[in-house]
Amino acid sequence: MAETGEQTETNKKKSRRSRLPLILGLFLAGLGGAGGFVAVRAGMVPFVSAETPVAEGGPARHVVDFGDLVFVPVEPLVVSYAEAGQSRHLRFRAELEVPAKQAAEVTRVMPRVVDVLNTYLRALRLSDLEESGAILRLRGQMLRRVQAVVGEGRVNDLLVMEFVLD
Repeated sequence: MAETGEQTETNKKKSRRSRLPLILGLFLAGLGGAGGFVAVRAGMVPFVSAETPVAEGGPARHVVDFGDLVFVPVEPLVVSYAEAGQSRHLRFRAELEVPAKQAAEVTRVMPRVVDVLNTYLRALRLSDLEESGAILRLRGQMLRRVQAVVGEGRVNDLLVMEFVLD
């Protein structure tokens, strides 16, 4: 019986030792989380703002400062596609997100923007337009082309307002 008691006691000690890394890991994780919270609240993290404006009577909301941005409309386009005896049309309308001081220059070269978008959209096939992720890929391609036409730093984004395939 004495041997059984000793075995039980050693099993308890082993059990405590096996729990020690778990408890230590949980403690350190909690300590790290608390340290991260304090660092963000104190403003030590450069890309996170600790000050969040609070609306009266409501929860805190994230406010984005758009500064001096304006949206320049692009002339609506209608592009026709004919494949396998089937004729379909794409109605496309977009706006360009532009810094206010660049709006006049972007508007001045708008015929070139319309030309590059029209040329790109006409080069596509119906299958390119019908893919599930097509709009994201096409938007990126069109933005890159527009930025090449108007010059660097003049267009921040291209917003697709209408993309309808009839």
